[in-house]
Amino acid sequence: MAEAMKYAVISGRKSFLSGRINPRGHAIERRINAEDVRKNFQPSPGEITMCHQPSGFRTRVDGAIFQGYKVTPYYDSMICKVICHGRNRTEAIQRMRRSLDEFVIEGIKTTVDLHKILLNHKKFLDSDFNVSWLDKEKLL
Repeated sequence: MAEAMKYAVISGRKSFLSGRINPRGHAIERRINAEDVRKNFQPSPGEITMCHQPSGFRTRVDGAIFQGYKVTPYYDSMICKVICHGRNRTEAIQRMRRSLDEFVIEGIKTTVDLHKILLNHKKFLDSDFNVSWLDKEKLL
């Protein structure tokens, strides 16, 4: 099946799955990093002394952090991803806000608070941003 899908893409033909997939709702993901946002996103290694991850309807956390987990400076600073799904963008954002409010990570600096700021910013809510937006806004 994978070969057939690759061939369809390469040849420019519509995939045999076209028309069978019906998008539903909206999903939003936030990558939680062990970084100090006030120090130009410098890595924040150390031991997680407290960890409470969000849960709930249409909310998922992908990662393996826990109380006592040691974050090292030797690898990617992403410690987990939070994914929320809603019937529409507004509902997905509301679920993500709740999830980030529930998230407790102590012992290291993380990007959780930055994501809370971004999710409430007018430009984000209006979908009026681009890749250089964060640098220009000086939110921190």
